[in-house]
Amino acid sequence: MEIPFSQISERLNNRRFMIADNIHGLSDAGTIFHYHVEGNAISGTYQGGLIRMGNLVGRVTGPDTIELLYQCLTRDGEILAGWSRGMVGVDLAGRTTLTFIWGWLSGATGGESNHVELVE
Repeated sequence: MEIPFSQISERLNNRRFMIADNIHGLSDAGTIFHYHVEGNAISGTYQGGLIRMGNLVGRVTGPDTIELLYQCLTRDGEILAGWSRGMVGVDLAGRTTLTFIWGWLSGATGGESNHVELVE
């Protein structure tokens, strides 16, 4: 489902997301992402599972698209960084969804991931 450009902030700002599926990634169902949006600028943090702590910055690139750079420190003490391009959607239950294609800046194999909004 496509959402208007102006609604990306509404769909992401101060909302939390969990991993629904992550092919080849370190993030899992225990990793929680918390996003903030100001204008077309996106920032956030994430942690849980294999991720001790992580940050992300990005921008809105279209009516339902975003791009992000991220970095994290794993529970094993490894520092990693990568990029992602994502689509913002809405599922049948009305929760915001994020679908990403991503890769590591080191050149290691990337993958795809799907996130779903945590509703409390």
